[in-house]
Amino acid sequence: SQQVLMCYNLISISGKMEFKVDLNRQVWVFALSLIGLIPLAERVSFLTEQIALYTGPTIGGLLNATCGNATELIIAVFALVQGKIEVVKCSLLGSVLSNLLLVLGTSLFCGGIKNLGADQPYDRKQADVSTGLLTLGVLCQSLPLLLRYAVSSGEHAVATDTTVLELSRACSFIMLLAYVAYLFFQLKTHRQLFEPQEIEGGDEEEEEAVLGFGSALFWLILMTIIIAVLSEYVVGTIEPTSQSWGLSVSFISIILLPIVGNAAEHAGAVIFALKNKLDITLGVALGSATQISMFVVPLSVLVAWIMGIQMDLDFKLLETGSLFISVLVTAFTLQDGTSHYLKGVLLLLCYIVIGACFFVTRQPAPHANNNGTLLDVPTGPMIVQVA
Repeated sequence: SQQVLMCYNLISISGKMEFKVDLNRQVWVFALSLIGLIPLAERVSFLTEQIALYTGPTIGGLLNATCGNATELIIAVFALVQGKIEVVKCSLLGSVLSNLLLVLGTSLFCGGIKNLGADQPYDRKQADVSTGLLTLGVLCQSLPLLLRYAVSSGEHAVATDTTVLELSRACSFIMLLAYVAYLFFQLKTHRQLFEPQEIEGGDEEEEEAVLGFGSALFWLILMTIIIAVLSEYVVGTIEPTSQSWGLSVSFISIILLPIVGNAAEHAGAVIFALKNKLDITLGVALGSATQISMFVVPLSVLVAWIMGIQMDLDFKLLETGSLFISVLVTAFTLQDGTSHYLKGVLLLLCYIVIGACFFVTRQPAPHANNNGTLLDVPTGPMIVQVA
């Protein structure tokens, strides 16, 4: 019996060591993939700037946002296949927060410091259009959440248990329709609103393209594909990394992953802000946030529907509240048409506060919802006990 017990202990120790080695390997894959995305993002920024010299700043900013967000879209599809609904939601939400607060805040701060003695004007009409669309996106994401709480509190009743899901899919169609109208508005009827302003008294030199249009476009597509591949490795190793580092999956998905995923937009927006081209900076940061909120998010819901996965627009209370406040702060910050470094500081501080909030949160296991099924909604009234 002692020999059997000894064999059992050896097998148990061997299994634990094998699990630990596999866990460490996955953590290394996550870390190295994360680091590998950074130089690739810088190259995407350079190539996009080269293409913008041929196509103009409006198409260039839209192309920068599209190439940067292709990673988020591919990540969402891969995560949906694996049934990781919460990872999809958190990564997309984090991308919007990162663009609005981190990318735009860093750009305004760096541009303000670099151009202390000069005004940094921009066309506020472009910002008004983007923040209006983002407000519509917040509304569409808030309604399923509000409906769930209204039903659980007994204030309202619904016909079926899938009403929240059906409402989310209807809102997704509305969001996609609004984004198509936005593209028509930006590229066709009111293209002049998205062209950069001429800065009076500027001694800006005319830039010359280093690469040809076809060559720059080829390398841009290739870099985007490589970024998507590395991002898939990152997503596939989120859970073991969360377990090893002691961080919640929500914090990694909302904060760490978008910081690297938006590195292309971040680098490009900062470079344009340093050159006193805030209209292009706004086109990159706000355009990317708008594209994620009004295109990638609803498209993910509809793709999940096609795949037979139940994904809704209920991003939970804390996440939706953070998104609403971020859009509100950004809209107030950009309302006067000029920028200085203090505006960037305020946006960065807001991002730090939100990041700290998600850092201290821990998601309970029964509500992980990583298998593609709907969360169990309490049917009775919520009772809050005050100490």
